[in-house]
Amino acid sequence: MRRRISALAVTATMAGGLLFTALPAHAATTDTGRQGVAARGAVSVNIEELRQQSAELKAQAARLDRDGHHAEAKRKRDEANALDRKIQAYIDAENNA
Repeated sequence: MRRRISALAVTATMAGGLLFTALPAHAATTDTGRQGVAARGAVSVNIEELRQQSAELKAQAARLDRDGHHAEAKRKRDEANALDRKIQAYIDAENNA
């Protein structure tokens, strides 16, 4: 009987400790914490610089394609397309704000 009670006590203690440590501190935010994040202000992004980076990546991809490095060219084109999508998302966010 004593073994059973001590085993249950140890199990309950371990389960309680696991639940206590499993919840991260940032999960316990209040409503004022969420408002503070929203009220911090806008993020500024230089869209022209991103467009220039995209154009450079596309030029690199064309150069790599001419040299026969098709896999690297595809990666560069994929990066350029990702930048283009990011630019469009920034523009859409600005227009909808």
